[in-house]
Amino acid sequence: MKGLLIVNSRSGRATPDTESVVAEARRLGIETHLLQPGDDPAEVARRSSAEGLGVAGGDGSLAPVAGAALEREAAFVCVPFGTRNHFARDLGVERDDPAAALGAFAGTERRIDVGRAGGRLFLNNVSLGVYAQLVHRRERHRRRLEALARVRAWATLLTRREPLGFRVDGEEVESRFVLISNNAYALEFPSLGARERLDEGKLHLYLPDEHRAADRFVVDTAAGRVQAAVDGEPDVLGTPIEFRIEPRALRVLVPDGGS
Repeated sequence: MKGLLIVNSRSGRATPDTESVVAEARRLGIETHLLQPGDDPAEVARRSSAEGLGVAGGDGSLAPVAGAALEREAAFVCVPFGTRNHFARDLGVERDDPAAALGAFAGTERRIDVGRAGGRLFLNNVSLGVYAQLVHRRERHRRRLEALARVRAWATLLTRREPLGFRVDGEEVESRFVLISNNAYALEFPSLGARERLDEGKLHLYLPDEHRAADRFVVDTAAGRVQAAVDGEPDVLGTPIEFRIEPRALRVLVPDGGS
């Protein structure tokens, strides 16, 4: 299979880890593209004629390339190369050996679900409200005073009491955050556990004291917009937001022997 690996090195510069992954990819005959500032990974993927579109990066790097793979009916490959790599964990890909994950280009195909927040694809989850504010603060302070920023963000989450005017499917809910996931998580507040499967065909909506499952949710706010974290990436979304699931829509390749 002709493959393309898009590499997100964060800095846009080669590092020893980046160089080793790129070298192994080239040894396997996989075309590589090291993202530079200003590059749009989805456009890089769309321009390629490769049958397998891969991305080496963290969770926030995956969805744009997965979306392009879905548009082109190509297969998607995840090479874990970030800090958390939750999607790789749930997919059953070894997170500590990105070079080994390149074996997926010649591996086994699976079909998994994807979620949509409006038109935006997500692979893991979308958090709205106070928890998303934590992500926005963390991103603003990522390069300076990171530990202090994290403490302040958690203090906001734990001490802010007023609801944010959420409505779920037209019903008012008194909550400071809403989390919508692609398939079910083992929830270990305030963090997320693993997902046992990625092909259940259901979205799961989590409130502090409630859990719902469906193939569609509509979340609205009184303000008409809400801070969000989409697969861990900060954004501001206009409301109402229609969330929906696309069952088994994405072809994903995993290394032989993966789950």
